[in-house]
Amino acid sequence: MHTLRVKTDRRTQFVDITAKIESLTSSAGVISGLCHVYVPHTTAAVTINEHADPDVAADMEALLDRLVPHRGSYKHSEGNSDSHAKAVLVGASQTIFIEDGKLALGRWQGIFFCEFDGPRDRRVYVKIVSDAGN
Repeated sequence: MHTLRVKTDRRTQFVDITAKIESLTSSAGVISGLCHVYVPHTTAAVTINEHADPDVAADMEALLDRLVPHRGSYKHSEGNSDSHAKAVLVGASQTIFIEDGKLALGRWQGIFFCEFDGPRDRRVYVKIVSDAGN
């Protein structure tokens, strides 16, 4: 298992981690397999979305902030209930196929670490698994 460090500088922020994941996949030498990406935080998540246009990530940040506002009638006393809800909506993990030694992402797809309670120093766990026989 590999651990990536992600430093965020805003409360809600999508950070493109595609290149880091691709580098780990390449150095693992796996021709065919799976790449599991997991975020071990209750106020952060990981998703796959378009990464060719940075406006898409900004739009997703704004959309989630509108859907789940920071201030609301939440019972959790730490002031970050919205962050927990956003993390549940987006999810803590993604699995990407590895084919021919590369992540099998679509042409416009990228992997994003999603911060909902920043700024913080965070971790992302990456596990690369080879198919049997490789």
